[in-house]
Amino acid sequence: MWKKCTAPLIGLGLLLATAGSSFAAGFALIEQSVSGLGNAFAGGAASAEDATTVFFNPAGMMLLEGQEVTSALHVIMPSTKFTAEQAPTNALTGPIRDSNSLPMTAGSSGGDGGVTGIAPNFYYVNRLSEKMAIGLGINAPFGLATKYDKTWIGRYHAVESDVMTININPSIAYRATEKLSIGAGFNAQYIEATLSSMIDFGLKAAILNPALAATPVPSNPNADVFSELNADDWSFGYNLGLLYEFTPETRMGFAYRSKIKHKLEGDAKFNIQNPTWLSNVDPALLAMAQATFVKQGAYGSIELPASASLSYFHQATPELAIMADITWTEWSSFDSLVMNFEGTLADSPSITTENWDDTWRYSIGATYQLNEKLVLRAGVAFDETPISDEHRTPRIPGEDRTWVSLGCGYQFTDKLSMDVAYAHLFVSDSKMEKYATDEGADDEDLARGTVVGEFENAVDIASIQLSYKF
Repeated sequence: MWKKCTAPLIGLGLLLATAGSSFAAGFALIEQSVSGLGNAFAGGAASAEDATTVFFNPAGMMLLEGQEVTSALHVIMPSTKFTAEQAPTNALTGPIRDSNSLPMTAGSSGGDGGVTGIAPNFYYVNRLSEKMAIGLGINAPFGLATKYDKTWIGRYHAVESDVMTININPSIAYRATEKLSIGAGFNAQYIEATLSSMIDFGLKAAILNPALAATPVPSNPNADVFSELNADDWSFGYNLGLLYEFTPETRMGFAYRSKIKHKLEGDAKFNIQNPTWLSNVDPALLAMAQATFVKQGAYGSIELPASASLSYFHQATPELAIMADITWTEWSSFDSLVMNFEGTLADSPSITTENWDDTWRYSIGATYQLNEKLVLRAGVAFDETPISDEHRTPRIPGEDRTWVSLGCGYQFTDKLSMDVAYAHLFVSDSKMEKYATDEGADDEDLARGTVVGEFENAVDIASIQLSYKF
């Protein structure tokens, strides 16, 4: 049994396999425009209201005049609170214990794993001529952050997840006909991840010495080992866009972003939580832990998904514009995650089955020009989750989400404008069902324990953006 336990014990559930900052579709960050957030990102590939069109549809640069710079900050405030529906147990059917060495029970809470994060972005567009425009976007299209206590109920599944991407996106647009514009972009993307979990070393002690199985040694925080993975990579992709203007008031846009595969390299570090306590149980166990859990190289891969959007924009009156969007994300490409180690754990790769599903996002919105200076925005959206209950973990606890967004823009001068927006995301309660069994894919969780319960989720987003034309 211990050999089967080894990989998930030291496994960090690697990268993004299980985490979410804003509980986006998986861990994608659509928060790339404050004017767009006010409309719940309806019409993203067709609106082309400012330089953020570089991200949503580079063909939209042909609707802008001169040069424009747009910069924004999005404050993402997620909350995720876990409550166990049954007493958590380990592979020996013994209890998972708390910081006082007492068995945890049904109703035990995991605290709030949500971590407030900031997603910045920057865009620049230069309309070179009636036929051509160029642009540059710097943004974070994927990201996540969750953090739990080292003694919480699901600590063997996850403690901290902190993933950041930086995407550099030069783009070009060309007016092919009077009505049709096309655009394309190149993406150089950097990813950095810090992922951690606890290792139930007390479980190994009980497997090696069955007499310990009835003692408070298995699944005891005093016998745990803290594991942390740090890895990063640069990789590349592309994006394409089309914009068709039926009339000056009505247009449709289509945008596609390619998948990007990252080959992560880094290291894994380990820390024995209470070596004195472990030595008192058996000095040989401490020596084994010190010899096994040493810093070593680690490598793996992650494929960030492709996506496609179809958007509609209509200027119904001089004051009122309506818009809609449907976006597909190819999360089905994220079917498994394997992490390999270079050292004492080289023969024990960490394997996590994902089996995510493709998702759809639907949104509608409206903009109302109240006067020459002030524009008002509103929108709603429905965002599917790619994760089933069977494969949900604390790193990405989100579920289906309904967005309600409000925003406004103010034109200080002909050149300078500011946008602000707020969105509340009503996130369905999400179920986590992880079982420490010796059957099928579930044996990945053999050493992580049986943890069954529900997350209560919510997200708030507040954003501000400045645009300058010259």
